[in-house]
Amino acid sequence: MSKYDNMEKTVLSAIEDIYKSVPAERVLIDEPMSRHTSFRIGGPAAAFVTVNNEEELASVMRAVSGRVAEHMVIGNGSNLLVSDDGYPGIMIKLGGDFESIETDADDPCRVTAGAAILMSRTSAFLTEHGLSGFEFASGIPGSIGGAVFMNAGAYGGEIKDVVETVRVMNADGSGLRTLSNADMQFAYRHSAAEAGGMLILSAKMKLTPDDPEKIAERVAELQFKRNSKQPVNYPSAGSTFKRPVGGFAAALIEQSGLKGFSVGGAQVSEKHSGFVINTGGASCEDVLAVMRHVREKVLEDSGILLEPEVRLINCSL
Repeated sequence: MSKYDNMEKTVLSAIEDIYKSVPAERVLIDEPMSRHTSFRIGGPAAAFVTVNNEEELASVMRAVSGRVAEHMVIGNGSNLLVSDDGYPGIMIKLGGDFESIETDADDPCRVTAGAAILMSRTSAFLTEHGLSGFEFASGIPGSIGGAVFMNAGAYGGEIKDVVETVRVMNADGSGLRTLSNADMQFAYRHSAAEAGGMLILSAKMKLTPDDPEKIAERVAELQFKRNSKQPVNYPSAGSTFKRPVGGFAAALIEQSGLKGFSVGGAQVSEKHSGFVINTGGASCEDVLAVMRHVREKVLEDSGILLEPEVRLINCSL
């Protein structure tokens, strides 16, 4: 039996077209998503494609959009919970040119970062170049593109605080353009890119010059704080639930006595109750069972319905 036999016709047709613009070694069939998510959970995607430049991305998006083939563009997979059944479509990940970062020739305080570069690498680059303002984001897992897409934040800072412009592409591979900070309509864990289904290609940020040693000290201090309070030694997708109006998800979960609550290999972290972690061999269904129980108990105790911050792929609460 061929590995393509169970594939939807639209997906198979799109893959055949993708081979024309992306080398075969970057088109993986039946690729386990557990290899590409920080949760280390997820069954196989019908195809997993890595694109290395804007031309490849545009071609791939035209192929999947024109055939109405199920697809998704992902970042570093640090905010995803993928079904144990996998994903029946095409996962598209940015690499190559999208991992670049450079200062502007005319203004060294302005830096352009590709959507695929990790936040940690971005922080290291900015520290080395004596550019401050990104310290809050140094320990956030994931890529610049994902962070801009959801306006990621930590320790009182958000991506919107440093981003000047964002280069985007329409979901069908057309409409390359640059959006201003205002155009992006940043809000709590939200952006115009998310609302409009736009693809983040790169972001230009404005930073402030400072002594590299002082920046490094602040980064180290925040990293120590993160490591001491968060379960960084276990696979997770970061904060599992969004911050509700007038409260904090972690506090509500702890007040409901759910610290340490577990199903299978999934557990509400005993270190930080805002995290559901994979203690070993957790399935997607384990995590969903924990999330459902947490939502029900917190709603019962506080009247507040927690909304997931983790993105649920081919699964639901």
